[in-house]
Amino acid sequence: MTETAILRQRGQKERPAPPRKGGLLAGLLRTARPKQWVKNVLVGAAPAAAGELFSRHALLQLALVFVLFTASAAAVYLVNDARDADADRVHPTKRHRPVAAGQVPVPFAYAVGGGLAVLAPVAAAWLCTPAVAALLTAYLGMQLAYCVSLKHVLVVDLAVVTTGFLMRAMVGGLALGIPLSRWFLITTGFGALFMVSAKRYSEAVQMAGKAGATRALLTEYTTGYLRFVWQLAAGVAVLGYCLWAMEEGGVPHTSVLPWRQLSMVAFVLAILRYAVFADRGTAGEPEDVVLRDRALALIGLVWVAMYGLAVANW
Repeated sequence: MTETAILRQRGQKERPAPPRKGGLLAGLLRTARPKQWVKNVLVGAAPAAAGELFSRHALLQLALVFVLFTASAAAVYLVNDARDADADRVHPTKRHRPVAAGQVPVPFAYAVGGGLAVLAPVAAAWLCTPAVAALLTAYLGMQLAYCVSLKHVLVVDLAVVTTGFLMRAMVGGLALGIPLSRWFLITTGFGALFMVSAKRYSEAVQMAGKAGATRALLTEYTTGYLRFVWQLAAGVAVLGYCLWAMEEGGVPHTSVLPWRQLSMVAFVLAILRYAVFADRGTAGEPEDVVLRDRALALIGLVWVAMYGLAVANW
């Protein structure tokens, strides 16, 4: 059953969204979700971990990859909103989206989204490396398949969203030719799964007993299952990071302290702090959780400082 059918079945009347201020370009920008662009900072994860972040070549390449990944994500958002326009119009919150509200015509959203989906990999092949172009193509194919059908498949929906985060973390390394550590991939992948499943769990908790789930698939998951997923993912992420830190470990005879191993403390504290919000059912968008909680932000800064000192071998 589609989201539109579920909302109508539960008695929500279809009503037009109120008109939005701004023109077509403003609507396209809002549809591209500028707030979500912060996720693309992950393109610098692999170069930062390898200590190759601050050369001029690296910064230029990463800036380019950031723009290309942002364009790819915008293409997916445009196609998704165009496809879900009818369902969004009967949703109490999503009806304010520019495509659902009529600020951006559905055919135009499809056209711009399709254009960006073609241009981003082509530009990557021309300006970056074939590996980056291949990864962007795979990302677009997977995310568009998610918009069409995969978001309605149990467990697969979690895997697809998680893989999107993992691809962001991988692309910077591919752009600069940096070998990707298996522990880096495990930590990043399961850390992403932890946040994605915690968000789903929070949505399920908040919508329990209420009409109109924000995601139709939430009615198929149980809160117990989603809790199990985020707890499992948190455990594997912590284990992966600890093994990564111990394997790569600092150099005792030149470093003041074993910063990489000490960073395990900050990492575990960050996971535990984030889990507080997951357990309460208030872990929404990851960037909102981190920016709104000062303690978590401080722990994150301490972790960044420790890892930076480890990379610098200070």
